[in-house]
Amino acid sequence: MEREKRYPTKDFHIGKLIKAELVRQGRSITWLASQVDCSRENLYKVFRHKWIYTDLLFQICEALDYDFFQVCSERFQSKKRERNGQSVDSNFPKYWDE
Repeated sequence: MEREKRYPTKDFHIGKLIKAELVRQGRSITWLASQVDCSRENLYKVFRHKWIYTDLLFQICEALDYDFFQVCSERFQSKKRERNGQSVDSNFPKYWDE
């Protein structure tokens, strides 16, 4: 409970971020599934989840050549600055809860 207050994730959806990047690159779900040795059905589940196992996220980062860990880190830093009353940059993707 305390952690949720300090680091809210309700508006951060990693599955939507991954799907949006896949679409932006013009790649298919079948292509990504073959790159990460995962079924299409499991990838559809990933797109619906706000969380993901780090080993799978790493594989997806490599396949798409996109650093989702950096996006997560930027989101964390932004929330931290916001809590501390500092200026907040919003240069990270706007794929939260769309």
